[in-house]
Amino acid sequence: MEIFKSDKIYDFMGKSKLFIALSLILVLASWAILFTRGLHYGIDFAGGTLVQLKYEKSAPIKKIREDLKKDPIFKNASITEFGSPNEVVIRFSTSSSSVGVDIGDKVRELLKNTGKFKVRRVDMVGPKVGNELREKGLMAMVLSIIAILIYVAFRFEWRFGLAAILALVHDVSISLGFVSLFQIDVNLDILAAILTIMGYSLNDTIIVFDRIREGIKEAKVMDLFSVINESVTKTLSRTTLTSLTTFFVVLTLYLFGGEIIKGFSFTLLIGIIVGTYSSIFVASPLLKWLGFSIEDFKKKEAEKEKRRREKEKIRQMYEGGVV
Repeated sequence: MEIFKSDKIYDFMGKSKLFIALSLILVLASWAILFTRGLHYGIDFAGGTLVQLKYEKSAPIKKIREDLKKDPIFKNASITEFGSPNEVVIRFSTSSSSVGVDIGDKVRELLKNTGKFKVRRVDMVGPKVGNELREKGLMAMVLSIIAILIYVAFRFEWRFGLAAILALVHDVSISLGFVSLFQIDVNLDILAAILTIMGYSLNDTIIVFDRIREGIKEAKVMDLFSVINESVTKTLSRTTLTSLTTFFVVLTLYLFGGEIIKGFSFTLLIGIIVGTYSSIFVASPLLKWLGFSIEDFKKKEAEKEKRRREKEKIRQMYEGGVV
């Protein structure tokens, strides 16, 4: 299915400086937000206890807060709505005194005069476990980036690998910037969303790079921008259709999937938009900025082909008994 004219070449690289400038502004703005506001770690990473309640009518948050103050376990507890006026989430620090207590029963006893409700969820994570999860999550991201760099550099050329990594840093930075801006709780599901964005963005970038490499091999001119324009244009329909299909699926999850996965789906929505944009407008022009040369590439490919033929010739001579 083609949604763009196949006989027309779009001049993406003619506006590459504008796109790179826009990306720099977004990345720097995201870093500024992360530096000033930081990430709002959820129970998984910060440790603590979370209790989710659902009332038959609107939850009396003021009354809930007053009744919880009667027990020191709930000192400095945070009570907020969770998706609807009927549901609330209670967050508080896990202490040694609360570990051995059935928090669900404790909440039912303290809030029995606030109306009819059900305890829908109780999550408890110790501070030590939260720190371990945070450290391992960061390590997973770093190891993923290193593995991606090695894979792309091995499959293509080191400049392709570096361009892909810079595009991933761009995508992850902007996605985390939005997470910080909207103060979304950073839990394991957000980490999963970030790793998914990395994989999705890399997949898009690899497809574009693969087409650029084929275009370089077939090119009779040495103008890299012309080759990139033609290659990106040929993958544009595929990239757009794939991105739109994924976007609408994730949008459905965001709108109708419930409050629990809202942070996950929101992060994915941002990542899909940014990842598609970076595959076309960031990763490709970075090849030129990193000093990639079609002439040098073709010389290396010719040398590889020459060595391959020499090895094949020696193998055939050996099998024929000549050597």
